[in-house]
Amino acid sequence: MTDLPSTFCALYRWRLHPGSEDSFVQAWSRVTQLLRAERGSLGSRLHRGPDDIWYSYTQWPSAEAKAEGLARPSVDPEAWQQMRAAIAESLPELILEPICDHLAPLPRHDA
Repeated sequence: MTDLPSTFCALYRWRLHPGSEDSFVQAWSRVTQLLRAERGSLGSRLHRGPDDIWYSYTQWPSAEAKAEGLARPSVDPEAWQQMRAAIAESLPELILEPICDHLAPLPRHDA
């Protein structure tokens, strides 16, 4: 039994080329902000694990909204290319079913 609206959530995982981390974070941030502002994404969080794998958790209103948002031309082709250049290996996408949400928003460091 879920107590959350039906949303699309996914976990993305990557291994990055050494030294490309800052470039990846910059490009990932740009793409994520544009997808949220222009394509209806509900946002994403980026994490680095102790295993040196980078994790991105993303939410969309639905699987259809994600498909439609990503089917259109890239929000920033240069940033997408910058991300791809930083990625040494992409691991399979994991689709997640939200069940409960007790996560507080992260504090803003730029405020």
